Amino acid sequence: MTAATSLYLDHAATSPVRPEVWAAMQPYMTVVYGNPSSHHTAGEAAASALDEARARVARVLGMRVGDVVFTAGGTEANNLAIKGIVLAGLEHGRRHVITSPIEHESVLESAEYLRRFHGVEVTHVAVDAAGRVGADSLAAAIRDDTALVTLGHANNEMGTVQDAAALATVAHGAGVPLHLDAVQSAGWLSLAGLGADAISIAGHKLGAPKGIGALAIRGRVPLEPLLHGGGQERGRRSGTENVAGAVALATALELAEGERVGVAARVAALCARFIAGVLSALPQAALTGDPVHRLPGTASFTFAGTSGEAVLLELERRGVISSSGSACAAGSDEPSHVLLACGIPPEIAQTSVRFTFGREPLPEDAPERLAALVADAVRAISGR
Repeated sequence: MTAATSLYLDHAATSPVRPEVWAAMQPYMTVVYGNPSSHHTAGEAAASALDEARARVARVLGMRVGDVVFTAGGTEANNLAIKGIVLAGLEHGRRHVITSPIEHESVLESAEYLRRFHGVEVTHVAVDAAGRVGADSLAAAIRDDTALVTLGHANNEMGTVQDAAALATVAHGAGVPLHLDAVQSAGWLSLAGLGADAISIAGHKLGAPKGIGALAIRGRVPLEPLLHGGGQERGRRSGTENVAGAVALATALELAEGERVGVAARVAALCARFIAGVLSALPQAALTGDPVHRLPGTASFTFAGTSGEAVLLELERRGVISSSGSACAAGSDEPSHVLLACGIPPEIAQTSVRFTFGREPLPEDAPERLAALVADAVRAISGR
């Protein structure tokens, strides 16, 4: 791992397509190309593949086959869950949504849309300094007219993991459905048995191509569709289905789930060594997020006295590709809303850099060598 060697550490933004996934999806772009809504042999072959992919996704997520709605990605899945569930509840007088201030933009903007155009009240339940929502805080925020609780299972910037089962217990005790944005946690953490009523995932975080995702939503939860037309996906998401993408998502999700325990342990150990190396080498470095309840491969730091964007450029010169936070907010000069919500001052929040490891094996000495490259880059910017 030298300056001439490119090391990609931005898997939270996207991961490469796995060879097994590419092989599985190719026939559905070239040979089995029928429209799954067409009533002829070509269409029926495509429909059969779509049904099988739906069943495979449902098994991993612990849902029923009919609960799975294929989407164009995690952003659409979050929009469909939040807008769809809340709009369906308006006629019953449920005009209140609970989320947190550290959510992905697709969650926050969906809630804001409902506030602006439908008069829905939005509560952003506070998080602690590590980015976790307390069960007591959630219970205090729920009202008689609450339509939905929508939270990220794992934060996309810091990697903090919520106690989803405890939060589901609180929500269900009040008769309110819980939606989990599991785009970051899918493939790293078990999603079955958490008690969520709706779960969003995205293929390109798992080794499938960009442009495919899914919302798994239990059949008992009313859902107003956002896309109208041909009535595909049991009327919940009209439009000709992306059969190849659905096969790719199912394959990637199954592969990740099958290796999850072993890979997560290996990556967590590697990441822990990297974190220790950075904190030891740089007194101004601070790890953000929960030090225990975090994704195995996420390490996000602030480097006081620097600029996060400047550190990123220095790292890329040294062959390390990383991120200053969410890919959906890349290029913004504003400090991270996630870090601000955790009580980090704006001038410190602007120094954040996120490193997210993938599932591929790395050389034994990679954590220490990577930590040294980070230290060199930060010193080049800060002069110390």
